[in-house]
Amino acid sequence: MPHPSSMRHSLTRTRRFAGLPPAPQRQRRHHPNFEIRGMQGWKALEAEEKLSEDGWRKEQQWALDMGLPGADSITDKSIPTFARGELPHFAGINTFMKAPYVENVRDVGRYDAAVLGIPFDSGTTYRPGTRFGPQGIRRISALYTPYNYELGVDLREQMTLCDAGDVFTIPANLEKSFDQISKGVSHVFSSGALPIMLGGDHSIGFPCVRGIAECTSKRIGIIHFDRHIDIQEKDLDERMHTTPWYWATNLPNVSPKNLVQLGIGGWQVPRYGVQEARKRGTNVLTIDDIEKIGLEKAAEIALELAWKDADAVYISFDVDSIDCGFVPGTGWPEPGGFLPREALKILGLVAAEGLCGLEVVEVSPPYDTSDITALFATRVVVEALGSMLAHGKLGSHRHMIDKPVSY
Repeated sequence: MPHPSSMRHSLTRTRRFAGLPPAPQRQRRHHPNFEIRGMQGWKALEAEEKLSEDGWRKEQQWALDMGLPGADSITDKSIPTFARGELPHFAGINTFMKAPYVENVRDVGRYDAAVLGIPFDSGTTYRPGTRFGPQGIRRISALYTPYNYELGVDLREQMTLCDAGDVFTIPANLEKSFDQISKGVSHVFSSGALPIMLGGDHSIGFPCVRGIAECTSKRIGIIHFDRHIDIQEKDLDERMHTTPWYWATNLPNVSPKNLVQLGIGGWQVPRYGVQEARKRGTNVLTIDDIEKIGLEKAAEIALELAWKDADAVYISFDVDSIDCGFVPGTGWPEPGGFLPREALKILGLVAAEGLCGLEVVEVSPPYDTSDITALFATRVVVEALGSMLAHGKLGSHRHMIDKPVSY
């Protein structure tokens, strides 16, 4: 049998005599490792090496001090007898991400950010259950670690986070609950900690923004992720979960021109709200708009409009902005919304410029499946914090606290 090389030369001569061009030469490929080193995955591997581990060591020592050294048979001497801190993920008290619980809320100013639960669903008009949202989010948040691979950030190493517990809301009384919520948010904001609110139905958007707005003379813009426009004056004669932005944009330092609403659409957008949005000149991008212009451009437009003549931006994230196939545990599920990856991408881009507050609303555990809606809400919080950290914007809200409250 002829040698393969002689067969190749023979075929080349045949092509030449027939007047055909030479057969294309097989190009040598670089080893895949040369290509992958320029991609995000490899860069993230290298970025992790630059992160400190001091916070983790400190937590391990604290766990031993507070929970007793482990049994003699335990080889890993960092394991305590009683569970403290992050590990094991299935044990311990359910604060958000296993963050320290601040029993005395006057101590929240010692932290970069503080989580507040707002267990309130009296503003719901159809499916209740969001009063259990903070519990559900905290429970599944134990699944997460404080490190994000792609961003190359570690919340434990690069910031301080606490859980301030829940605001004492008053069931069946909207206005008294709103006053409680505003007072709680204004206290945290005045301390310098970034307030992160876990709802609760979307009616809390108004008292949360009011709590921040009363602590500053500066102007606040709002970026609102939702399928519903939520800007009608009243619903069933009350300030329900369909009305927060009517009342928030009545505040003297919160202009409707700085309200940007992302993902609005479908068959659950009351015309009263549409009429009010048109009257006030708010800004709406539908899912189709965002698909046409792309995620990066949508984020760019949202930032430009929310920040125009404003000093800070607040994010309100309603989990029903996501297609209901991914978030069954919500009060007003609607098909056709964001894919989770799309919403998280835009969220990370807009949070990169810094925030004065963040709320995640409409998680209803009684309707949830395998905690996936609560898990997504957790991801919203850590995604925003991680983006701010990665871009050096965490704490940028402090410059606007020129009218702090004191209780």
